[in-house]
Amino acid sequence: MALTTAPGATRRPGPAAPTPSRTAGRRAGLGRKVRDNLTGHAFLIGAVVCFAVFSWYPMVRGVVMSFQRTRRGETTWVGWDNYSRIIADPSFWTAWKNTFVFTGLALVLGYLVPFFVAILLNELRHAKGYLRVLVYLPVMLPPASALFLFKFYAYDPSEAGLFNAILTALGLPTSEWMQSPTMTMPAMVIASTWMNMGGAVLIYLAALQNIPGELYEAAEIDGAGVWRRILHVTVPQTRLILALLAMLQIVATMQLFIEPLILANGAGTQDSATSVAYLIYQHGFFQNDLNGAAALGVIMLVVLAGFSAVYLRLTARQD
Repeated sequence: MALTTAPGATRRPGPAAPTPSRTAGRRAGLGRKVRDNLTGHAFLIGAVVCFAVFSWYPMVRGVVMSFQRTRRGETTWVGWDNYSRIIADPSFWTAWKNTFVFTGLALVLGYLVPFFVAILLNELRHAKGYLRVLVYLPVMLPPASALFLFKFYAYDPSEAGLFNAILTALGLPTSEWMQSPTMTMPAMVIASTWMNMGGAVLIYLAALQNIPGELYEAAEIDGAGVWRRILHVTVPQTRLILALLAMLQIVATMQLFIEPLILANGAGTQDSATSVAYLIYQHGFFQNDLNGAAALGVIMLVVLAGFSAVYLRLTARQD
């Protein structure tokens, strides 16, 4: 039955057939998207492979080894025996105590000093670039070189040492520094702070320069002094950066290793410098106890993950 068009009605044209040029353009656009995606995925796959081989696989392998025991090439599953043996070792608790003491001292000295140095540099009007380079210079030195400089020059227990010469000039008693059990930890904190504070200072400077000047002007009009301006303007405006660097510093300082290894020859006087990371090194390379070292590494991983979880929880609540 044929359809007829009513008189006076206009017939709507149907969809235009795709022309060859339009089809070719769509195919070219699709091919370009595929090539772009392949390039992006190729770069992503490279990063994923690097993380998988050098980070994720060693972590998984370490967890597996912590539940095993290898003797004369034979590996057996021993459950929690490695953890029980490591925890029963008196040096385990000494290492954790030293690590927490170092972390606490580093938060007092190595966390506050870079912040106030950044405030000072931010207030200067001349030689800012030169002073920034000067502050960041220790970061560019190899850590081993900087620590040997401290060990044989600054911490020399004789009067020829830099710090002892300063104390003598001030009429104060000298110290044995790394040979003294009570001064070992503060000496390592001073050296670590000097080596690593440059990066934190530059981050703080970037945060300080983003604070509107009107806030300081309003505080000055209200009669706020220097300390009140820092407390009520600077600290609140840099709160997120302060919290982030505090968490990063806790994680970094709890992995204390190279400072006791070089400055204190490992354990230090009366085990005053033994850290958890150095204890892992000792189990793995001196006692040939790779399974015990893996168990100790897993314990450290759990502790650091707990600190990170607390930080994320607190920052999520603040947001």
